[in-house]
Formats: sequence, C-alpha cells, structure tokens
Amino acid sequence: MQELPSWLIDLFYLVAAALFILGLKGLTRPRTAVRGNITGACGMLLAVVVTLLDHHIIDFRWILLGLAIGTAVGVILALRIQMTAMPQLVALFNGFGGGASALVAGAALIEAISAASQPEAVGLTAANLVATAASGLIGAVTLTGSLVAFAKLQDLISSGATSFPGHQAANALLAAVALGLAAWLVGDPSGSGSYWLLVVVASVLGVSLVLPIGGADMPVVIALLNSYSGLAAAATGFVLSNNVLIISGALVGASGVILTKIMCEAMNRSLFNVLFGVMAPSEEGATADEVYAGKIKSTSAEEVALLFDTARRVMIVPGYGMAVAQAQHAVRDLTKLLESRGCEVLFAIHPVAGRMPGHMNVLLAEADIPYDKLKDLDEANPLFEQTDIALVIGANDVVNPLAQTDPNSPIAGMPILEVGKARTVVVVKRSLSPGFAGIPNPLFAADNTLMLFGDGQAAVRELIAALKEL
Repeated sequence: MQELPSWLIDLFYLVAAALFILGLKGLTRPRTAVRGNITGACGMLLAVVVTLLDHHIIDFRWILLGLAIGTAVGVILALRIQMTAMPQLVALFNGFGGGASALVAGAALIEAISAASQPEAVGLTAANLVATAASGLIGAVTLTGSLVAFAKLQDLISSGATSFPGHQAANALLAAVALGLAAWLVGDPSGSGSYWLLVVVASVLGVSLVLPIGGADMPVVIALLNSYSGLAAAATGFVLSNNVLIISGALVGASGVILTKIMCEAMNRSLFNVLFGVMAPSEEGATADEVYAGKIKSTSAEEVALLFDTARRVMIVPGYGMAVAQAQHAVRDLTKLLESRGCEVLFAIHPVAGRMPGHMNVLLAEADIPYDKLKDLDEANPLFEQTDIALVIGANDVVNPLAQTDPNSPIAGMPILEVGKARTVVVVKRSLSPGFAGIPNPLFAADNTLMLFGDGQAAVRELIAALKEL
C-alpha cells in the first residue's frame, strides 16, 4: 500500500485537530453536547484512519482483530452500564488511556533498540527519551490510580481514606525512585529494562497516591486522572512523532486541569489539600446526637403531597442518593405531575454532587429533564427565597449549612446550595447517616425541614401516588 504524502497527512491531522476543538466547544453546553460528542468522534476516526494509512508495512489483520475486540467490549459496556455507574466507567477510560500510552511508548523503545546494530547506538534523541520516560511514568500512575478510583466507586474497597503512618513519606520516596529511573533511562537507553522498572514503580505510586483520597474528593480525582491520561498521550505523541496525538493529548490534559480547578473551587479546597490531606471531621464539632436530638421531624408522603398541592415553585436538589436509588425517572414523573398542576419545577445542581463532574446532569438528561430547568449553584441560590418547597433527594454535604457557619468544619467555606432559605425543605433520605465528610447536617434538624425517610425512588413514587389521590 502506497504511503500518503506527508503534506496530506498533516492536512488531515489539522482537520482532525479542528474537529477535536469544535467537539470540546460543543461539550460545554448541554444543548450542543451530543453534536460535540459526534464531532469529536469523527475527528478521532479521521485521525485513526490517516495514521493507519501513513504506514505501508502493517499487518491489518491484527488491527482488525483489535478493532473487533474493542468494538465488542464497547458495545457491551454501552448497553449494560447503568448511568449511575458512569463515574466508574469514566475512571476505567482514564486508566486504559494511561495504560495504552505507557505500553505504546515501551513498544516504541523496544523497536528502536532492536533496530540498532549496536546497543550503544540506539539513535534515540534525549528529547525522545524524556518523552518516553514521561509517558511511562504518567501513564502507569494514571492506570493504577484510576483502577483504585474505580474500586472505591464500585465499593470493591472502602470508599473512605486509606492510609498508614508515613504514607506521604512513602509516596515521596516512590516518586524519587521513579524520577531516578527516568533519569537512568535518559542517560543509558541501551536497554528497555529501566523503562519497565520505571513503569512498575510508577504503578505502585499510582495506587499509593489514590488510596488516601476519600470518596468526597472523587470528582476532583477523576478530573485530575483525566488530565494525566491526556498528558501521557501527548508524551507518547512526541515519542511517535505523531502531531495529532500531541494535539489531542494536550487538549485532554489542559481541559482536565481546568475541570480540576473548577471542582476544587466548588469545594473550596486546594488541589494540594485534596491530594495530600484527608477530609475528616473536626474534633471540636458537635456530635450527631447533639445536632439531631429531639429536633427531627419525620413526615409521610401524604403530608408532603398536601404541601405540594399548594406549592407554586418547587426546587429539586438531586444528590448521590438519587443516583444510588436510580430515582431520576421517578423524579421526572413527579416533575410532570407538578407542572400539570401549575407548579414551576426547577433543579438546583451543585458542581460536585455525585461522584464525578456533571454526574447529576447526566442522570437528569437520561430521564429527559429539559436542560433549561437545570440551575447551577449561582443561579439556584437566589431563587430559594422565592421557593415554596426545596426537595432534597439524597444530597448531604452540598446542602450542609456548617460550610457557612462552622470555620472548624472540614467543609468550611465550601459553596453550598442554600436550601434552608426555602419556605419548606423536604429531605428524602434513608437515614440520618452523614455524607462523605462524616459530619452531621443541621439542615435536617431545622425548623422548616421535614424528613421523608426511605429509598429515593420508592419515596418519590409514593409521593406521586399521594398527589394523584388529592
């Protein structure tokens, strides 16, 4: 097969890069997200096809085999993965991207070494070796770190912070060893052993870095690992001298960093604190018994239905509990029922509600909730004072007033949804168990709060039935 001219390859790569950028732009708005996703996918398809045509000596049988296996796995995942498990899937995608980068860079290094007539004349430039080391280091950290994040999200291991005395010192030592191995590879590229040793050490480092990070910080971790996977891909692009891989990796890396920054600001936490600190309750804080004793007002679906019957505006606040209960479709049915009665229904979305950025938006989109009903934190908070009922479904830390009232709280300063300003607050929750921050929530004991205990989906269904009987 005749190779494509280099100028034509670069032109196609430029078109693919433009499609990537347009795709990312489309993903910034819900109404254009589907189009943006398709645009980015077309760019990737173009990049893959051109890359394959760029090499005339290639066994397409292996390519077709990998394509068939990958397609089968992708279709199965797309059909079987629940929207509630989307954070886990994103974590796996990040990990696979990092692992692929590390393997490709290693394969390129082995190929370069085996092609050299003399071990000392490998012919690899220092810049190429630095890129190879970066790909192996970042890619391996991304792979194992993402697998740990997946295990935490899937409850295969404890979702809380897991650490041991001297954990951060051990991480520093692992990082120093990894950097030393990277320097060894750059200084002596005659063999690939140092590279694979680097990958092993970096893999251990990835596990050790994510283990002490608790579930409350998973949105930040996923965004950061996404950035890592992009950086690893960009480094591999330098290894292969592939412009489109450099561009796409840089776009993913940069967007991941921006998203990480947004998530940290939404939690009022620094990235350093997320990576090296542990979100734990303050010893000076009140206990759950002190906060809740004699103040909790339990209610029933019938009583809440009576309140909804006269409500003119309802603000629904979804949280991870809604995702676990898979209550998004029941919430949609409740929304339609209330609107048929002349009630305005809006949704208040906190940036870190759930376990990944945009988790609640994805769930509500699956249930065909109109995009214009979704209000972010800055839009929602001014509306609560004119809201008759704030219906909180499974949210906890993101509506906890301690963030504003207790400077010793682990969530102190975190922007929250100020649901307590609504005329009545109805909280749907299985129990009074704390959120990821591990602290009680005074909102549950507030004078204008009613607790509707039960599974999120079942409670909403009961509420719908009670409303229909009025």
